[in-house]
Amino acid sequence: ARSGREEVSHPSWKSSRLRSPRPPLPLLLPLLLLLPSPALLAHIKKAGATATATAPAPWAPAAASEPGPDPESADPFGRYYHEAELGAELAKAARPGLGRLYSLGRSLEGRPLWALRLTAGLEGQGQGQEPSAVGSDPGPRVPGRPQVKLVGNMHGDETVSRQVLVYLARELVAGYERGDPRLVRLLNSTDVHLLPSLNPDGFEHSREGTCDPAPADGGAGRYNSRGHDLNRSFPDQFGTGEPPALDEVPEVRAVIEWIRSNNFVLSGNLHGGSVVASYPFDDSPQHKTSGIYSRTDDDEVFKYLARSYASKHPIMRTGDPRCPSDEDETFKDGITNGAHWYDVEGGMQDYNYMWSNCFEITLELSCCKYPPASQLRQEWENNRESLITFIEKVHMGVKGFVKDSASGSSLENATISVAGINHNITSSKGGEFYRLLVPVLVPVMPHTVAPVPTVAPAMDAPDTPASPQPIQPQDFHHHHFPDMEIFLRRFANEYPNITRLYSLGKSVESRELYVMEISYNPGVHEPGEPEFKYIGNMHGNEVVGRELLLNLIEFLCKNFGTDPEVTELVRNTRIHLMPSMNPDGYEKSLEGDSTGVTGRNNSNNFDLNRNFPDQFFQISDPVQPETTAVMSWLKTYPFVLSANLHGGSLVVNYPYDDDEQGVPSYSRSPDDAIFQHLALSYSKENSEMYQGTSCKDMYPDEHFSHGITNGANWYSVSGGMQDWNYLNTNCFEVTIELSCTKYPYEKDLPKYWEQNRRALVQFMKQVHHGVRGFVLDATDGRGILNATISVADINHPVTSYKSGDYWRLLVPGMYRITASARGYNPVTKNVTVKEEGAVQVNFTLVRSSSDSRNNKSNKVKEMVADEGARDPVTKEFEALIKDLSAENGLERLMLSSSPNLALYRYHSYKDLSEFLRGLVMNYPHITNLTNLGQSAEFRQIWSLEISNKPNMSEPEEPKIRFVAGIHGNAPVGTELLLALAEFLCLNYKRNPAVTKLIDRTRIVIVPSLNPDGRERAQEKACTSTTGQSNARGKDLDTDFTSNAFQPETKAIIENLIQKQDFSLSVALDGGSVLVTYPYDKPVQTVENKETLRHLASLYANNHPSMHMGQPSCPNKSDENIPGGVIRGAEWHGHMGSMKDYSVVYGHCPEITVYTSCCYFPSAGQLPTLWAENKKSLLSMLVEVHKGVHGIVQDKSGKPVSKAVIVLNEGIKVHTKEGGHFHVLLAPGFHNINAIAEGYQQQHSQVFVHHDAASSVVIVFDTDNRIFGLPRELVVTVAGATMSALVLTACIIWCVCSIKSNRHKDGFHRLRQHHDDYEDEIRLMSTGSKKSLLSHEFQDETDTEEETLYSSKH
Repeated sequence: ARSGREEVSHPSWKSSRLRSPRPPLPLLLPLLLLLPSPALLAHIKKAGATATATAPAPWAPAAASEPGPDPESADPFGRYYHEAELGAELAKAARPGLGRLYSLGRSLEGRPLWALRLTAGLEGQGQGQEPSAVGSDPGPRVPGRPQVKLVGNMHGDETVSRQVLVYLARELVAGYERGDPRLVRLLNSTDVHLLPSLNPDGFEHSREGTCDPAPADGGAGRYNSRGHDLNRSFPDQFGTGEPPALDEVPEVRAVIEWIRSNNFVLSGNLHGGSVVASYPFDDSPQHKTSGIYSRTDDDEVFKYLARSYASKHPIMRTGDPRCPSDEDETFKDGITNGAHWYDVEGGMQDYNYMWSNCFEITLELSCCKYPPASQLRQEWENNRESLITFIEKVHMGVKGFVKDSASGSSLENATISVAGINHNITSSKGGEFYRLLVPVLVPVMPHTVAPVPTVAPAMDAPDTPASPQPIQPQDFHHHHFPDMEIFLRRFANEYPNITRLYSLGKSVESRELYVMEISYNPGVHEPGEPEFKYIGNMHGNEVVGRELLLNLIEFLCKNFGTDPEVTELVRNTRIHLMPSMNPDGYEKSLEGDSTGVTGRNNSNNFDLNRNFPDQFFQISDPVQPETTAVMSWLKTYPFVLSANLHGGSLVVNYPYDDDEQGVPSYSRSPDDAIFQHLALSYSKENSEMYQGTSCKDMYPDEHFSHGITNGANWYSVSGGMQDWNYLNTNCFEVTIELSCTKYPYEKDLPKYWEQNRRALVQFMKQVHHGVRGFVLDATDGRGILNATISVADINHPVTSYKSGDYWRLLVPGMYRITASARGYNPVTKNVTVKEEGAVQVNFTLVRSSSDSRNNKSNKVKEMVADEGARDPVTKEFEALIKDLSAENGLERLMLSSSPNLALYRYHSYKDLSEFLRGLVMNYPHITNLTNLGQSAEFRQIWSLEISNKPNMSEPEEPKIRFVAGIHGNAPVGTELLLALAEFLCLNYKRNPAVTKLIDRTRIVIVPSLNPDGRERAQEKACTSTTGQSNARGKDLDTDFTSNAFQPETKAIIENLIQKQDFSLSVALDGGSVLVTYPYDKPVQTVENKETLRHLASLYANNHPSMHMGQPSCPNKSDENIPGGVIRGAEWHGHMGSMKDYSVVYGHCPEITVYTSCCYFPSAGQLPTLWAENKKSLLSMLVEVHKGVHGIVQDKSGKPVSKAVIVLNEGIKVHTKEGGHFHVLLAPGFHNINAIAEGYQQQHSQVFVHHDAASSVVIVFDTDNRIFGLPRELVVTVAGATMSALVLTACIIWCVCSIKSNRHKDGFHRLRQHHDDYEDEIRLMSTGSKKSLLSHEFQDETDTEEETLYSSKH
């Protein structure tokens, strides 16, 4: 259902687009009984699966609503605003000089139709307006500001828009007041009008939780109080009947008057029932139910506007909303023509376009029409960026004034017409006009004609003139490096809106490896847009590719906006053109060379196309800087398709380039079919190449069928670039041989352009073939990075990019495609790939661990369901972290910050101390200076904290440590940290992003750990070790042990590391340009290696050259560090390092950054070093807010401190005060074990995003285990044991008693017969008295025992 635009004539009640007559309410039920018919049911969408119980009669008196919570204290996202609160919230946003609340009129039931106007410098009333007393005057127009309107809740039961527009008002006002540059610019240049509810009566009769009203609900608030659908009540250019009388629809009358009395330029009509942006026309003359594309004359403009909204919406942009009522409904790019979706007569968006200057589209915001209030926060997050971006589009196109040339007076109602577009607009009072246009160069013609009538008949479009021919390049000559550099800079300067010139690094002889990006949004990867590259001049003496790419740059730039093919290509593709990969070799080459090798190799005399790692053979040559730069480039961008341009033949060759034997033979890749298709797409457009025998004068025996060949079948090449692309990235690359002559004469260059221009463009277009889409997380709808896309029977998977977007080139056919990701259940779909264009296939994956987590009574849970409970400030900060994590996010931060600092000298110990004290004196509210201890020569070891509450414990905030100067002879790190501290302080309360980072982070800076060594070191001593050790001659980076002896080491161990409250540590050193991660000591396995390497890579990737892995230090010129990142032990291993100690004893990951080849470079290099490292240092401040944030508590909510959190069965952290813990982890799934004395151990799994923290709450149960066994078992066993002991004791007591009684009886008898025995004893002169007694006693006893036991039995 679109735009909340349900067709009442359809029993499903999903589609909100009804073109049946609007019957009086009493006739609705009989009509409903008559509606279903086989023909009609074919188009009816299923009733919403999530529809709630039947609502009461739609127009029954509304029940008295319960008084809402105090708006000042309640969660603003936790409820819907009814009439009184809606007015109050809008009045609150009407700040003096910024906002004005007014009313368009009243609904049938007398409710006000409130609108809020927002623009800077607004005169008249502001905050404090009483909603019940506002009038209809929005205030005077502000010249030079185009008017935008957003209308919500047109269908009363489609409610998300009503709330979202209030949240938008809050966001715009708050952003303006806090100085957000984007929102300040927006309100300074735009006149925004927000109408949250056009149908307040219907809203009051709707019911929360009703996603798809059933037919018996009679509309459930959709219509106004007279039963009219407001979005079927406007005059229509294709109307088959009269719209309802305006007295029946006062809401429509109010909007028509509103449109006529203003000069709106852009508008959005916000609905619900699906997730898509639809654009005019909404109906057609045929009024066929669906399937007819009803095109306006401004179809391109409308599609652009719709895409601008959809592309920023995480669900809409996928084109696959999967609404329960129609799970199979899809929309390419998340947009649709209204009539093509389904026909709506009398819609508001068409009225805007036909009878005003306003361009309106309809935006369906949510599958559920009236979702529970708990979902409102997420709906706002989904639409926030889209809404702001959409408003900004009012500034595209043409604007100006129409004046009388003689008198200079302004002309009202002058007609502005655009050649080729049969839709005119008129100028307003003051002669002002705004004409929305997509970026195209067209003539605009103003005419002073009679005013356009309010209602005009449709006009036939004039014949469109033939499209002009593309502009061809004019610059045909050989460009040496300085000439090429000027050419590239010129076009980057002349076409800044579609170009970006950047460098991958430097060649051996330090020439820049330039790349020109050509894109509609240069510098940004737009989710869903594929990336393409051409590389030329890999062999320095093969120059045709170099010149063709320069020609191609000129061709694309000059034809963008005028040539439809070029415009479409640039708009939908991010194109990267590298004219020369081997600029050094080019400068050695000779014009006229046909088959020579002079200049072929780079300056180290290595063939770059034999220098890449190979799947079959070990490449022994050292990796060259040009090769490293390209490999790093390919790992940075999600390239889909590429071509490597060579010379010396005329053919397109495709992988593989070699095989196990290394001899010429066909070496088939798993994607042999698509590679042949790609190769043919080029050769077919080059007629000479397609013949296959073009270089017969040079190679008479060489023939290539249709101008293509398998690389290895031609000749075997090991270490080639095209195979490395295919095997190590998602990119499919072919090699194109462009000319028989390697370095032709300049006069022949126009011929090569003519032969190849069509082929170059046609090959680029192949990037849009096959399958594309998004892989999304079912839990939160976010894209999944590095998900695997595999195709059955083709053993070559590709992976998704940051937003979950992926591209998979395929030839037409049927395929079985599976998306999988670690921690998710895989999903498989059957897909048909067609000849034209890529088919969009989205995958939504369910986390495989979710069921097991849910079965644990949510003892450990990710805080997804509780998002609504988080405060707006937290949500705003999370949005900032996402923005800064996005491509170019940090660049935007740096551009908006205070000017660069003046780094011109090194600070001695005294200067450093005074500098730090100066910061504290000037910024006392955010800084605190602490003395950690003294060096061997009694210098202070300073620690500077920067936060909004310095020296106060804030366990919920992450804490980051920067340390420099552990080696005194490498003081660059010290200067960089001083610059970082000053940069942060200068921008606090000036730059919103920096302010928020400081407010939410505890930053600790130790600029010089070895001040004694620093005092001994000498500037410009690049390799000297003087000052490396402390005053006692000890290298401090070998003293971090359990029995550290040096005072500097003890100071940082005792006062910082052993506190165990840091989330990340960054140490700065010198002597190379790379990053190392733990461990420095040799170990078999590295716990948490993935995370440690991720942190190191993050720093290197934000550095302009470090990520290239080619430090090029003079004393180690051949050193190659892939990605600029290496484990410490693999580079310079040693024991007792600070980072190893930090990880083991401080439970804090630490990386070491080597900032320059020279230990102590000249002070003149400091500005450059700061510029190189600034972005990387700031990226650490952003990264420390990611990973996992958690709270540990018991069932009563009491925090549990000192609990042990074990991640991935290796990393351990402890909870702080308040039960908080924070640990940085690489993106992906991680296992969590939580242990605390007296509680049951908890197990779970958490997913970490690349651009946001994952929050978890761990709830402990009291431990019911004793000695590791369940309490119930232990109690049972103990009870049984006690019972057995008691019984045993009783038996023993009884036995002992009986024995005691027998003994007493025996002695009694002995005394009784004493006299008789006495005489006998006396007579026995021999024999033992004792033995006699014993014998007598024993006999007696035995006899008694026998008697006793016999009597018992």
